[in-house]
Amino acid sequence: MKHRLDLPWGLALALPLAPLLLAQGKRVRRVTPLLPEPEGPRTGCLGERHDGPAASLLILGDSSAAGVGAAHQDQALSGQLLARLQGRHDRPLRWKLAARTGLRTRDAIALLEPSERFDLAVIALGVNDVTALQTPAAWLRDVDRLVQHLAEQHGVQRVLWSGLPPMHRFPALPQPLRAVMGQHARTLDRALSAHAQSMKAALPVEHLPLPAMSDASFIATDGFHPAAGAYALWAQALSGRVLEGLGFGRVRPRRG
Repeated sequence: MKHRLDLPWGLALALPLAPLLLAQGKRVRRVTPLLPEPEGPRTGCLGERHDGPAASLLILGDSSAAGVGAAHQDQALSGQLLARLQGRHDRPLRWKLAARTGLRTRDAIALLEPSERFDLAVIALGVNDVTALQTPAAWLRDVDRLVQHLAEQHGVQRVLWSGLPPMHRFPALPQPLRAVMGQHARTLDRALSAHAQSMKAALPVEHLPLPAMSDASFIATDGFHPAAGAYALWAQALSGRVLEGLGFGRVRPRRG
C-alpha cells in the first residue's frame, strides 16, 4: 500500500499551536491521577479437560490492554474477554496478556519471548503513537513490522486490531489539546482500517472499530482510560471475532 506523504489535518493543526499544546501536555501529565495496572493473571488456559490440540491467544497492547482503569484483571479487557470465551470452545485455549503502560507499536515486539507461539493476536495499540504525533505513514510501517514479526517469529495466523478510542471525548485532555489528539486518533484509525484491507494477502489483519462508549460512566477516574463497563462492552464486541478467528467448531451459546 502506498502511504500518503501529505500532512494530516491533526498534525497541521498542531504546528501553530505547538507551544500551547506542549504546555497543556505537561500539565496533563502532572495533574492526571496515575492509575496502576490491575493485579490478576496474565497467562492461563481455558478448557483444559477438552480434547484436541490447544489453540493459543495473545492479547498485546498498551495500558488499555493492561486494564488500567479496572480494579482487577477480571474486570479488565483480558478477564472480560476470557469470561465470554469460557464454555464456547471445543478444545483447550492457552492465552497470554502482554501489555505495558505507555507502549508504542514500535516497542511491542520486546514484550514477547522468542519461543512463544500463538494462533491469534488481539492488539490494542496506537494511543501512544497518537500522543507522540506520529505520522500515519510512520505508524503503518511500525504496524507492518509488528504484524510480520508475529507471523514469522510467533506463528500468528490472524490479527484482530482494535480501533483507536475517541480521544476527542477524553475529559483529562483540555481544549485545544483534546481536539488535536481526537482528530489525529481518527486519522490514524482510518489509515489502519484502509491498510488492513491491503494486508490480507500476507496475513489476515482485521481492523475492529471500538463500540460506541459515549456514556460518562465508561471513563475511568483519570479521565483517560476505560472503566470496567467499557471493558465489558469492548470484550463483548471482540468475543465473536476471536472465536471465529480461532476456528472453534462447536461454539456453544452462553447461558444466562
